[in-house]
Amino acid sequence: MVKLPIVEKRYVVAFSLTATLFFAWGLASQFNDLLLHHFQKALDISRTRASLTQFAFYIGYFCAPLPAAMIIRRLGYKKCMVIGLAMYAIGAFLFVPAAGLRVYGVFLIALYIIAIGAGFLETSANPYIAIMGDPKTSSPRLNFAQAFNGVATVLGPLVGGSVIFSGVEYTPAQLATMTPQAVDAWRAEEAASVGPPYLVLGILMVVIATAIALTKYPPLRAEVTPEGRCSPFAVLKKPRVRYAVIAQFFYVGAQVGTWSLLVDFAQEAAAVPERIAAQVYLEATMIAFCVGRFVGAWLQRYIDPARQLVLYGGCNVVLCCLAATLGGFPSIWAMAATSFFMSIMFPTIFALGLEKLGHETEFASSFIVMAISGAAVVPTLMAFMSDHLGGLHWSLFVPAVCYLVVMSFGLRVPKMGHVAT
Repeated sequence: MVKLPIVEKRYVVAFSLTATLFFAWGLASQFNDLLLHHFQKALDISRTRASLTQFAFYIGYFCAPLPAAMIIRRLGYKKCMVIGLAMYAIGAFLFVPAAGLRVYGVFLIALYIIAIGAGFLETSANPYIAIMGDPKTSSPRLNFAQAFNGVATVLGPLVGGSVIFSGVEYTPAQLATMTPQAVDAWRAEEAASVGPPYLVLGILMVVIATAIALTKYPPLRAEVTPEGRCSPFAVLKKPRVRYAVIAQFFYVGAQVGTWSLLVDFAQEAAAVPERIAAQVYLEATMIAFCVGRFVGAWLQRYIDPARQLVLYGGCNVVLCCLAATLGGFPSIWAMAATSFFMSIMFPTIFALGLEKLGHETEFASSFIVMAISGAAVVPTLMAFMSDHLGGLHWSLFVPAVCYLVVMSFGLRVPKMGHVAT
């Protein structure tokens, strides 16, 4: 049996440029995970309030996809990508004045704008990759593209931890002995550190947008866009799409909740300094995620994607329970190991949800991307539990439940068609 190529030759250039978008939104989400911890000391806010960084970001994801799908239908995938990159750049540039003002609300607005842009990118890039070749290679192709997102997850903690975290930390007792002026100067310096990396991020988005705008993309709209109009909500009548939205909501919530609280968890479980937590443990979990993406894309040429989803989901349920109960360094490594098994979940759920949808692909894609808003709910719930139940370890049972939902999707999706109910 001849194995089909994951990416056909005629799509190589478009695939390569579109894959950079997966890298782009991966950096944004990784920097968010660092900001949740950083804002606690730079702006003197609680962990629960700091988790609003994730809430603002992923609510933007909830608001963006349907308008993005409308733009795809009217203007095409390529122009939607360029618009998304422009929004992303605007939000990133806004971090520069926000760092000087030290007003939390301004940071949240900037993150919301970045998320609108990233939502446009996800709504356009994911389905474009999925439908640019043979449907049989849709899931491994999307996993391969998402591997570039994995590269960003590796670089994010390494670069972000170096340029955002100063390594200067004070205990409450030490802060009490300092003058108000000294404390304020320290917090101002910590807040200012986020400006330069986001300025560079904004410039990078402008460069990518220019490259995409100047490149001819193979047209795909004719294959997925019908004549006339249809309600964007009609696609939700299909059980496979509905279940994909639910599974994606819980998966992304678990992923972001785990990553955003890993630095705090390492400090709580084994008194690990913040910079070491970011550059060792968070970096290790991102390497596991990146490796898992490439390995998963290769394995899906031989293993049924839905079956792989069930197996990986089960592994993560066990690892989350171990992280919640072991304590110390073993619990940190158990938490970090979940990233290898979560690596294939987003693109696999996405590809299975879009399978053989034809002209309804854009709207189905928009709803699955909207499900990324699960990251606005689960991390906030985990942070709230940790603040009120006496430790972060209790909150790790939340992602365990989320992975059970992912497992159920993998078990049921082979039995689901795209017939409306």
